[in-house]
Amino acid sequence: MRYKLLGRSGLRVSEISLGALTFGEGWGNGAPKDVSRRIFDTYLDRGGNFIDTANKYIDGTSEEYVGEFIADKRERIVLATKYTLNMRPDDPNAGGNQRKNLVQSLEASLKRLRTDYVDLYWVHSWDYMTPVDEVMRALDDAVRAGKVLYVGISNTPAWIVSQANTLAELRGWTRFVALQIEYSLIERTPEREFLPMARAHDLAIAAWAPLAGGLLTGKYSGDAKRDEAVTRRMFMNNRFFTERNFGIARELGKIAREIGRPDAQVAINWVRRQKGVMVPIVGARTVEQIEQNLGCLDFELDDDHLAQLNEVSRIPLGYPHEFTSIERIQRGLYGDMLERIDNHRA
Repeated sequence: MRYKLLGRSGLRVSEISLGALTFGEGWGNGAPKDVSRRIFDTYLDRGGNFIDTANKYIDGTSEEYVGEFIADKRERIVLATKYTLNMRPDDPNAGGNQRKNLVQSLEASLKRLRTDYVDLYWVHSWDYMTPVDEVMRALDDAVRAGKVLYVGISNTPAWIVSQANTLAELRGWTRFVALQIEYSLIERTPEREFLPMARAHDLAIAAWAPLAGGLLTGKYSGDAKRDEAVTRRMFMNNRFFTERNFGIARELGKIAREIGRPDAQVAINWVRRQKGVMVPIVGARTVEQIEQNLGCLDFELDDDHLAQLNEVSRIPLGYPHEFTSIERIQRGLYGDMLERIDNHRA
């Protein structure tokens, strides 16, 4: 295990994050406490230190388990949790980005996690109601109170993240150091706006669903009825069932067989090789799954295999990216000098 600086910070996090969404059985597809503990211990034994959970995961059970597991080793753990999702459906202020929910959610999380601070506090999702300045000032207050060390944001449009960090920098508030997004061979649309923005703001990327809900593990046949039955209780998998995505999975499997590695390891390895600070979030329901997934650290995809995967999963970048890449437009921008300009930001 190697370690990365978490964006524009000095915090060192392991190159793989352990996602604790599966810690608990309350939602019907997680792991019991004893198995969750073994998954956690296996991750730490490989050098992992970056645990990702949320107040809503298994309705609080995930945080409770994580709090118990880290109790005797809190100092070495980089603990990340989230707020925003509603814990009391009949209360309009029990969800959202507003200050009231942030304060209440943080206090409840700290109690479940048995700690007096979290290393990284994520905005779980944008609510499109709370003003940006309210969110950033409330997060800054939590940092100044010593209850949060760093802040990050997830599932939020790139323009809002950029606005928030610019505002925080201008006003001397705590800025986001990390961005959590869905990113995989199946879901590459973040390359249009999120990844360029992250590089511009020096944000680390925590990539959730690097295995596309299991489609990139090799366990699906491409037969719609069979796969629907296999995944009827799985989180969001069905939306991945398209012919394009099965084509990507088949190419991935071909490369995995060539190099003698499981499909899942190749898929996570591809995410690790992308530009910037890229930290895949890997979850598991069994010890065998976490052991296999951590095997992605034991090899590197070569350039030819990377090129194959890039090509089969390529997406159109759309406007304005494709428009400004047209040779005639580039000549209009740079005249005849483009090839003679060394652009270190490219």
